[in-house]
Amino acid sequence: MIHTEYAFGTIEMEYKDDVLYRLRCTPVSREITPKMVSNRSEFSDIVYRQAEEFLTGRRSAFEIAYRFEGTDFQKKVWTALLNISYGETRTYKQIAHVIGCPNASRAVGMANNKNPLMLVIPCHRVIGGDGSLVGYAGGLEMKKALLATEQRSVKNNL
Repeated sequence: MIHTEYAFGTIEMEYKDDVLYRLRCTPVSREITPKMVSNRSEFSDIVYRQAEEFLTGRRSAFEIAYRFEGTDFQKKVWTALLNISYGETRTYKQIAHVIGCPNASRAVGMANNKNPLMLVIPCHRVIGGDGSLVGYAGGLEMKKALLATEQRSVKNNL
């Protein structure tokens, strides 16, 4: 596992043969300058650059090879999340309908919680039925910041 610390938190990644299969963001409460704390490679540098661009609103999608592993249900949910446009949101119930399981809102939430590729698979774009920000492995403050960044970028024509 490789991880790098940034002002917003820590990005951790796992990959093999230049295919990403795990990317997690962990928030921190203090400012940290970028610092590599493990081995790096050309691929990890590309992933970190794209993640930083994404987090600062200069990139709307990742252009890297990735693979996600999970149950068939989780894969359906994650694939549906990839279809939520940058700057937009959907509810858990809407995602449940999209995947053909209209009563599976809670299961959609659990699949989001198991998302192995935060940011790449945009689970932060899924909100509660009442429009509230609920559940995000990176913390609700990070979710709020990601959505705000995306909305600003869309407004400014990213």
